[in-house]
Amino acid sequence: MTPARRRARRSQNTSAVVTELSPRRLLLDTHVWLWWQADDSRLGSQTRALLQRASEVRFSAVSAWEIAIKVSIGKLTLPADADINDELAHSGFLGLPIEIAHAEDVRRLPLLHSDPFDRLLVAQSRLEGLTLVSADRQLAAYGIQVVDATN
Repeated sequence: MTPARRRARRSQNTSAVVTELSPRRLLLDTHVWLWWQADDSRLGSQTRALLQRASEVRFSAVSAWEIAIKVSIGKLTLPADADINDELAHSGFLGLPIEIAHAEDVRRLPLLHSDPFDRLLVAQSRLEGLTLVSADRQLAAYGIQVVDATN
């Protein structure tokens, strides 16, 4: 199958998890960024390669917010000198601010997933034309492209 046909097929089946294509504009789910930072084996080798060759990898402010909340309530620990902005610069990833349009789009989403952070990532993926990289396969039910981070 030619790349153009694969892209056309992907656009017809927008609720599928991406398996054969190599998207170039990505949005990381919070756990994916944490796995990347920790060199965690749960992040699959194909996904690592994809992140390295992507033209654009985004990390949302909502993920920074989620991390801050989890650290403050003791559900997550980070090194004392951890600085997300420094780590983003080092990795070449770009921050993605939360816009009012993103928040408004969450309101339009059916309640297929209850995590408010994931719902905002879905909205950002939809509005910004980004492929979400996540181990949460349920997110594809929103009609967005999702790369399974464990591959």
